[in-house]
Amino acid sequence: MKQSAQGAARVPAQVRAMAVPEGRPRQREDALPGARGEHTHAERPIPGPRAVVQRSSVRGQILDALRTALVSGELKPGEVYSAPVLGERFGVSATPVREAMQQLALEGAVEVVPNRGFRVVERGARELAELAEVRALIEVPVMLRLARTVPAERWAELRPLAEETVRVAASGCPAAYADCDRAFHRALLSLAGNEQLVRTVEDLHRRAQWPLAGGPVRHARAGLVADAAEHTALLEALITRDLEVVRELVGEHFNGAG
Repeated sequence: MKQSAQGAARVPAQVRAMAVPEGRPRQREDALPGARGEHTHAERPIPGPRAVVQRSSVRGQILDALRTALVSGELKPGEVYSAPVLGERFGVSATPVREAMQQLALEGAVEVVPNRGFRVVERGARELAELAEVRALIEVPVMLRLARTVPAERWAELRPLAEETVRVAASGCPAAYADCDRAFHRALLSLAGNEQLVRTVEDLHRRAQWPLAGGPVRHARAGLVADAAEHTALLEALITRDLEVVRELVGEHFNGAG
């Protein structure tokens, strides 16, 4: 890993990488650090600011940056990205980038392309609908049970999180909203006291936030604002124990993959 004089690696605020085109001559495998056969000759250097990252958390911060790039659409479905070139963009060796990409492969966001890098998985509307169905099967009964048992004051404590989703939605940034959205749902479900439930649903939720193939980034600003408004409405229904409204809002929210 490349380091600055202070012993820290550098990572960009955003990820911008060009896909590796088909049919070009191969570049020497040792042209970039840790290339391992990934061909990067056609990828142009990516301009942009870099921020300092502590050594101990390089892989985690790169993983977060890549997840943000997926949600924002900077990493495009169907395109191939190489770890060495992304590493150059991050100011680190290819190794932590490759490790982060391997984690994304386990999550189903990308797939390994031998000797080239990682291809962003192309997803269609059917997969999004299937994710919504699975989430509804899990979360609707849980939320109805919690609505019957959790005191109103506990729900009221979550108002700042709901208000934060509204504020971030107004900014129009899909990646920032995705983080706030998951945090709100995580806080709701954590009241069930089942960590496995929370982890499973968070994985489904994250996958539902990835953009569809051939389409724009899933949420425009108006969509984000509408999604966040459902959070505040759901919280009020939970506080008043209006079970019919809770059932309706949770089901509709998943259809929007929120």
